[in-house]
Formats: sequence, structure tokens, C-alpha cells
Amino acid sequence: MTPDALPSASRRSLRRRLDQLGIALAGLCAVHCLLTLVVISALGLGGHFLLNENIHRIGLIVALGVATFAIGWGALRHGRILPFAIAAGGLALMGVALLVPHGTNEFLLTLAGVAIVSVAHWLNLRAAH
Repeated sequence: MTPDALPSASRRSLRRRLDQLGIALAGLCAVHCLLTLVVISALGLGGHFLLNENIHRIGLIVALGVATFAIGWGALRHGRILPFAIAAGGLALMGVALLVPHGTNEFLLTLAGVAIVSVAHWLNLRAAH
């Protein structure tokens, strides 16, 4: 079933839920980053799991999918490109974070990217109203 085959109210609800999912995923990513710093720094435990590159790659792929679908669909519906442009910038920062070694720079790039993508989802939600 294509999105246009859904009733208008269902499409709006689905877009809203996808934006809310994007914001929630951004929050989980931030918690993951902070938890990693605390656990690794304070206890020296969990590094093999929390610092696993695959977690970051999968997270970026999920973020790309949710943002592209929710914000791209929103841009097509409400005609505002700003949320899409902002999301692209945030996703780019998240991608760059995968290229730097683990540490402060990766942490800051990821958190900045996640925060920017969250703002884009929020703007997309606002534009739909």
C-alpha cells in the first residue's frame, strides 16, 4: 500500500509518528553517547559493546531512513524545504562522526548532529500544522 493510498488523516498521523520516532531515536542516541562516556570513564566496562562501530553505522542508517521518509514526505506535502535542509546538515555531522576516532570529537559531532536532526523533525511537525 502506497502512502497516497491511505486516507489523508492516516497519512498525517503516520508522518507525525515518524517525526516523533525520529526525535525519540535522537534522544536514545544522546543517551547512548552519554552512557558510553560515563561507563567507560568511570568503570572501564562495556567498551567492547558500547564503542562497537556497528551500533553507530546502524544508528546512522536508521536515522537516514526515518529522516528521509518523514522529513522528505513532509517537504513534499507542506512545501517547506528548511526541515529537510537542516536534517541533511545534522545527518552529515553524524556521518563525519563515523570518520573520526572515538573520543571527544566523535562525541561532539554525534550529539550536534542528533540535536540538529531532532530540530528538523520538530520543524517538520510544526510545518504540518
